[in-house]
Amino acid sequence: MSKAFQKAEKTIIQSVLGNILMAGLKITGGVLGNSFALIADGIESLTDVLSSFLVWIGIRYANRPADEDHPYGHGKAEPLITFVVVLFLVLAAIGIAYQAIVNIQSPRTAPEAFTLWILAGIIIAKEIMYRIVSKTGKETRSTAISADAWHHRSDAITSLMAFLGVSIALIMGEGWESADDWAALFASGIIVFNAYLIFRPALGEIMDEHIYDDFIEVIKATAEKVDGVISTEKCYVRKHGMQYNIDLHLIVSGKISVQEGHKIAHMTKNALVEKFPEILDVLIHVEPDICEIDF
Repeated sequence: MSKAFQKAEKTIIQSVLGNILMAGLKITGGVLGNSFALIADGIESLTDVLSSFLVWIGIRYANRPADEDHPYGHGKAEPLITFVVVLFLVLAAIGIAYQAIVNIQSPRTAPEAFTLWILAGIIIAKEIMYRIVSKTGKETRSTAISADAWHHRSDAITSLMAFLGVSIALIMGEGWESADDWAALFASGIIVFNAYLIFRPALGEIMDEHIYDDFIEVIKATAEKVDGVISTEKCYVRKHGMQYNIDLHLIVSGKISVQEGHKIAHMTKNALVEKFPEILDVLIHVEPDICEIDF
């Protein structure tokens, strides 16, 4: 197993444990403190537990080596799992919004003041967790890990909305009890927006979207330093989980033999894989600098 995978797996396990702790704290505090916004926040954390578990399964499957049925590996499983994570986010948002609307239309009492202390601690903890998981997502180039990080940021935002809602209800007094529920309703919209932010890059990965211009420039520059390579032409990058497949066109002297061109291609591939461990494979097409045949 790669170091990137080991780091990603460790982060996901920590994320699952953190979400379980947070969900229990929020729901307990919400029930005792009469705060639906806090309960709703806890419900979202429960969905985070399940989605983080799915991310863990996804990255484990995506890390499996290539086989006869999957010659390019299993990396595409990762953005597919991300779609499932997005679905859980949207469903959680719909459930929170529905219950908030029901509560707004029903008479209720104001939340307890102690819920503000719980929410303040959760906001800080969740923002810290977001930064930790987000850093791992960037370092491992994992779409699913980045999606899990946004769950933590979403949690911090919904907790902040709950904090504001409870504060308004307590400060303004009678007639403002529903501020807590309006905060939960507003938070559901933020969750949906975050779901889109997670969905978009995962869709781009599935569709092999061209978003790697900087990486391509570095790949070309590295290839052109190899002896025998005159220049490079086309270069395409396809992301598979935490790794990449590269299609690269090399231009070499048209006077050399096929065997020499083959050797240059292998030297180039080795140079790229050695410099960029995240590269899974490189497919190289060799072209002569002067071609007298029209295809």
